[in-house]
Amino acid sequence: MEKLSRPPIRRIVTGLSEKGRSCITEDGASPAELTVQTRPGYRVTNLWRTLAAQPFDAPDSITEHQGVQPPDGGTVLRIIDVPPEPHDSESRQAAVEATFKEMFPDAHRPSETADAAPHPAMHKTPTVDFALMLEGELTAILDEQETVIRAGDVLIQRGTNHAWANRSGNPARIAFVLVDAPRRD
Repeated sequence: MEKLSRPPIRRIVTGLSEKGRSCITEDGASPAELTVQTRPGYRVTNLWRTLAAQPFDAPDSITEHQGVQPPDGGTVLRIIDVPPEPHDSESRQAAVEATFKEMFPDAHRPSETADAAPHPAMHKTPTVDFALMLEGELTAILDEQETVIRAGDVLIQRGTNHAWANRSGNPARIAFVLVDAPRRD
């Protein structure tokens, strides 16, 4: 079994020097890393976000970010380390509840009971998400189907009800770019 603790994600940010030449303005761990105390190994590293119609050289605002959704009209980039999911349903439910309570309270959770939903982490956001599997594998769960995605796979999530499960027995790492999308009423 692979160890659960991983080094922080290195964030390298480019910009312009006082002379107007390209340079590295930041190089190090993200200032916006979050963990769930009751779920060892689960870590969300928010890396960057944009506001609507923002110039490319706008200052970073990632430390102001809360929850899962990007700002209205904006984006957020994050990498999530996902430990293996507990096998028993009671522990899995507790892990999911702790994760959503601490990390993603703004994600819309279906009104279905945990018994009726395909997975207790089912949720949706009014976003288009680009999910890039970096290491390991995760199961993408939808209302009617599920599929395993592995390192190198990309999933485009378009505002539909979904969940992610790590059934592999090993830690996984996935990158997400969330793009705010207009809401349909």
